[in-house]
Amino acid sequence: MVMAEFGGPDVLTLREVERPEPGPGEILVRVFASGTNPVEAKIRQGVAIPDLELPAVLGGDVSGVVAAAGPGVTDFAEGDEVFYTPELTSRLGSYTELNVVSAAIAALKPRGLSHVEAAAIPLAGGTAWEAIVRRLAVRPGETVLVHAGAGGVGSFAVQFAIAAGARVLATAGPDNQDLLRDLGAVPIDYHETDPVEAAFEHTGGKGADAVLDLVGGENVAKSSDATRAFGRIATVLPLDGELRSLYQRNQQLHGIMLTRERRRLEELTPVFERGQARPVVDQVLPLGQVREAHERLDSGHGRGKTVLDLA
Repeated sequence: MVMAEFGGPDVLTLREVERPEPGPGEILVRVFASGTNPVEAKIRQGVAIPDLELPAVLGGDVSGVVAAAGPGVTDFAEGDEVFYTPELTSRLGSYTELNVVSAAIAALKPRGLSHVEAAAIPLAGGTAWEAIVRRLAVRPGETVLVHAGAGGVGSFAVQFAIAAGARVLATAGPDNQDLLRDLGAVPIDYHETDPVEAAFEHTGGKGADAVLDLVGGENVAKSSDATRAFGRIATVLPLDGELRSLYQRNQQLHGIMLTRERRRLEELTPVFERGQARPVVDQVLPLGQVREAHERLDSGHGRGKTVLDLA
C-alpha cells in the first residue's frame, strides 16, 4: 500500500513496486502480518514526519519469515521467523509483502504466537516495555496508573506492570471496562470518575507510585497530580499545562520516544512465551483494507491493535 501524497486514508493505494534486495547487514523478510499504529496515521496526515520522501510505504510492525540474508549477516538464515518494528523514517514500511530491514533491529518471533499476534507487539509492546520496565522500573507491590489502558500501548503496559507484581489502575471509556478487568486491572471509566481521585482512593491518599500517560497534553499535569511524592511519570506524547506538582512533590518525568533495537524485543519475548501477557488483537484485515484500519486510527478510540494479514 503506497502513499504518494499526504492526506486521508484514501491516499493509500495498492501498487506493484520493485522487489527490494538486502544490502550488507540487512535481511529480506516476507511479511506475514503487519500491525497498524496511531503514529502511522499521523505520518499519513503529514503531521509526524512532514519531510518524509514520497512515495512511501507506511507500517511500523512486522512478523514474517526471512527470505534472504544480505552480506555479513550471520545471526539469521532463510526460513527464520522474525518480528520487529522498522524505522519510522524508512520509505519502505510494513504494509507490503517484502520488507528489507537491518538485522540488528530484528529478533526471533516469540514461540507459540501466530504471525498476526506477533505483529501486534513490536511498536506498541516495545513502547510499553520501555515505559513500564526500563524507565518507570515498576516493582512488586507498587500501584501503577495507566491512562488509556485499553489501547495498543496501554493494554501491553497493564499486563507488563501486573507481570512485574504491581497493582494496576487503568482508564478507558465505558465500552472497554470489561477488557481492563480481563487484563487484570482495576478499571476506571474516565467519563464518570476522576482518575486523580481514583488514584488517591486506591492508595490511601498517597497517590500512585508510577503513572504512564498515553493521552498527552494537559493530562500529563493530571498524571502528576495523581502521583505520590517522589513518584515517577512517563509520557509518550507532547505535554501542555502547568506541572507544579512535579517539582513540589519531587517527581520524575520520563519522555519516551521508541528507538529500534533487538535487545528490547528479546527482553519482552519471555513474558509472552510464559503466557504472562497476550496481544489484544481486536481486528484482522487483509492488506487491501488498510484504509479501514486508518479510519479507525483517525477516530482515536482504538481497542488493542488492528493487524493486517498478508499471509
